[in-house]
Amino acid sequence: MGRSRGVAVVVAGLVLAVGGCGEGGTDEKVAKTPGEPKPTRSPSSSSPPAELVEWAGDMCESTVALENLRKESAADLREIRNSDDKTGMLAHARALSYLATTPADVETVAGDLEALGPSGVPAADRLRDALRKKVRGVANELEAQSPAVGLEYAESTVADADKRVQSLTPPEPDLPALAKKVPRLAAAYEQAEQCAPGWKPDGSSGEGDSAAPGRPLPKAADGKNYAACSDGACEVLVTSTADITAKGTKVHVIVADDSITFQSGGGVMQFGGGGGEAGFGNGLKATVVAHDKDGAVLKFSRS
Repeated sequence: MGRSRGVAVVVAGLVLAVGGCGEGGTDEKVAKTPGEPKPTRSPSSSSPPAELVEWAGDMCESTVALENLRKESAADLREIRNSDDKTGMLAHARALSYLATTPADVETVAGDLEALGPSGVPAADRLRDALRKKVRGVANELEAQSPAVGLEYAESTVADADKRVQSLTPPEPDLPALAKKVPRLAAAYEQAEQCAPGWKPDGSSGEGDSAAPGRPLPKAADGKNYAACSDGACEVLVTSTADITAKGTKVHVIVADDSITFQSGGGVMQFGGGGGEAGFGNGLKATVVAHDKDGAVLKFSRS
């Protein structure tokens, strides 16, 4: 709005000057000083330095990342607690996945904040320092927590980690509150796209999936016909859990959004991200062909 008003004032001035000259110089001041430069407006707060806009965007991006971490952590804990797996193995596998990935996620945000330089706005820099200290503390605490926990301690260990993650809220006053008090910061906050309501990081919905973002999983040759695996050779789709007997080996498969777990003969193998191959010691192996939030295509084969 500041920019629009500036344009309107200049245009109005031009109209008055031209009108005065056209009436034979009735405006004496205009007639006497035709060569004087027009007064200029001082730069408005709507044009902040590009460096400050970038700083505000980076700060907002870290804040959004922490908000997403809190939401995901709470959802993971609910999923573990509400698991209807009678053996407890499903909850245990999910707990292992949580404890293996969450510390790295928090560490990423801590690193981003530590790489963020000064803004030039003292209050904003104090906010950055306080948030940086808080995130670094939690990152160090989670890193010291072993991801290998016994079945009986899985839920309580994740609950403790989730409590730490939920503490990762921006100190008060946060960036939006500071922007209301500092005009220069307000202008940068308004121009930074990461600070817009509902902004999401690029690639956040598909990162880590082996299937290309926006594309469905490839068709599994045997669909959900797990009996086709009896001879040790099949390609099947698993969307949640499945009990598969291949070449006499019983395999319990658990597919989560960010991991695939194979349980067989008391052993547990887990893969995160976009692929992996599990061996079962008798020439049988299971290869992750594709994996996304909708499920996984697995290929069982004999070596």
